[in-house]
Amino acid sequence: MDKYDLIVVGMGPSSIFLAYELIQKKKAKNVLLIEEGKPVEKRYCPVEKKGECMKCKPFCNITSGFSGAGAFSDGKLSLYNKEDEDIYVGGNLHKYIGVEKTKELIDYADNVYLKFGADKHLEGTEYKEEVYKLKKKAKKEDIDLIGIPIRHLGTEKSHEIYKKIQDYLEENNVEMMYETVVEDLLIENGKITGVKIHKANNKEEKEKLLAKKVVLAVGRKGADWLSKMCEKYKIKTEPGEVDIGVRYELKDEVMKDVNKYLYEGKFIGRPYPFRDKVRTFCQNPSGFVSEEVYDDGLSLVNGHSYKDKKSTNTNLAILVSHNFKDPFNKPIEYGKNVAKNLNELGNGSVLVQRLGDIRRGKRTWQEELENNDVKPTLKSAVPGDITFAIGYRTMTDILRFINAMDKVVEGFADPHNLLYAPEIKFYSNKVFIDKNFETSIKDLYCIGDGGGMTRGLMMASASGIQMARNLIKLEKKEEK
Repeated sequence: MDKYDLIVVGMGPSSIFLAYELIQKKKAKNVLLIEEGKPVEKRYCPVEKKGECMKCKPFCNITSGFSGAGAFSDGKLSLYNKEDEDIYVGGNLHKYIGVEKTKELIDYADNVYLKFGADKHLEGTEYKEEVYKLKKKAKKEDIDLIGIPIRHLGTEKSHEIYKKIQDYLEENNVEMMYETVVEDLLIENGKITGVKIHKANNKEEKEKLLAKKVVLAVGRKGADWLSKMCEKYKIKTEPGEVDIGVRYELKDEVMKDVNKYLYEGKFIGRPYPFRDKVRTFCQNPSGFVSEEVYDDGLSLVNGHSYKDKKSTNTNLAILVSHNFKDPFNKPIEYGKNVAKNLNELGNGSVLVQRLGDIRRGKRTWQEELENNDVKPTLKSAVPGDITFAIGYRTMTDILRFINAMDKVVEGFADPHNLLYAPEIKFYSNKVFIDKNFETSIKDLYCIGDGGGMTRGLMMASASGIQMARNLIKLEKKEEK
């Protein structure tokens, strides 16, 4: 049986950039990437032609495949301001390697994206004075506004860029195994020895692949699987969190200043009485609300925007962070239950409700939606009442945040604005890793969004670059 030097589970940005950096350092021999989805050119969502989510089998093409969910996102790369003394967006990578090193990795990753065709224009860099005034206005409402440069790839351009990177990896002999499920890890005496796999459409024929080292780069899509692996093999973790909320859609004209000055405004509040962290995420000017399917057939809502195709609405996520500890520390299960209840209310689809109807304590009906001032861009969403399934605490946080935001951005709380649910961001319980990103199992490493290290395309990409450099450094040390 062949033994790989390295197996990487997942083909999202962290995995891709890990492989890319190994190529640059001439260390990409005998490396295997495994992905449950398809190559990027075969990833197709039928919703635009069919008008509704078809619950594609065995996996949703939006969430699975080369480049992960990044291929169907609007492709925003979050950078940093040179004067920033901290990293405010993208997760916790800087807590492992330091702020300055993280900035260097962001610059490096950004140049790689540019090399493969990313737009050279940066959003959020031209209106410093206007952004400063907006920050002051938000602060009066106890809301922090984080303004950083954004490089917008665009949904359709993301496909093109990641296809070029995929081709580059293939041309440099990185082995990639598609439509393959990593069913289990092979661990002996506290050390990883490989993985057990089967084809996505054939669970009966299983195969063991041996490796000297294994990197888990499973993304948010693989967070549930990662949690199960951690529990099964007692991989050290600490309680994580789950972000539960809605996708909020309103007219471009309401968000015109934020869209112009920042492209994506990252607003963070802690409304009374619970003081939970509530944040906006993934803002899409002139964008489209989308549906994606996770494991167990759960339909979640997301959003994206194209470079060329435009709507007249802006959509963004409003997410509430929930942390659970003793005696309950299963954030993924909690989030899945919320999503399941919402899906049942929508007959298996995403629910949508007008803000004004929530205030009046009533559901939204199809006729009301058709005559609504804000026209929904997700045509398959089912009008209903999301408050039946989103908890009181979460719903209170969202509504109070919206009211506070209305004092910052006039019209943010317009009764015709739409709330789609569920929007949930799953993360595994945070995996304990050392400075080399190694878990409590020898030669098993964890990077990217799934294990709680990063959030978003840019920081996940940066974590992959650093992982490659860590492995090279460890190899040199082992050779001595």
